[in-house]
Amino acid sequence: MTSSNTRDSEFPIDTFFLDRWSPRAFTEETIDQATMLTILDAAHWAPSSGNNQPWRFIYALRGTPSFPVLVDILTPGNQRWAQNAAALMIVVSKTYRVASNGEHRPAYTHSYDTGAAWFSVICQAMKLGYHAHGMEGLDKEKAVEVLGIPEGYRVEAAAAIGRIADRSTLPDDLAEREFPSKRKPVSEIAFEGKFAGEA
Repeated sequence: MTSSNTRDSEFPIDTFFLDRWSPRAFTEETIDQATMLTILDAAHWAPSSGNNQPWRFIYALRGTPSFPVLVDILTPGNQRWAQNAAALMIVVSKTYRVASNGEHRPAYTHSYDTGAAWFSVICQAMKLGYHAHGMEGLDKEKAVEVLGIPEGYRVEAAAAIGRIADRSTLPDDLAEREFPSKRKPVSEIAFEGKFAGEA
């Protein structure tokens, strides 16, 4: 068992995985371009099927003209706190691969592979003293229109990156939820031999 960040694991994993969580309270600090590109460089080394590298990240740094554009794509509930982040991203995946004859064929693992790249963003951000919070709550149609995302790409999620602030900086309803969440037991998500979970 490993303990860290008010969490306890069933098995002796590295504390890094317990220390990773998705805060909403950010300090309103900025992040420089070089640091952001370092974080994204880690993502571009993620594994992918056939080395297709389907992930795409559209980002904006706090204090730049693009930042309020990305804030506006988020749902109002996420705008409340994400506007204080150092950077925002829209995560997109390419849903096809191009065969040797030029034919576009579905890329079955595009979301799976992009998830691996997103976790690399999280890890590198943490190595540099930041935290990342992924969000499903965004207007995907608006993202496609405003950001010029072409056909054949899927808007997966949004994300905020920043330095953690005290939870007292959040509105009361969000402050009550600002703590590392627990997880289901390993026995509920991993099965030897065949599927044995909830139908």
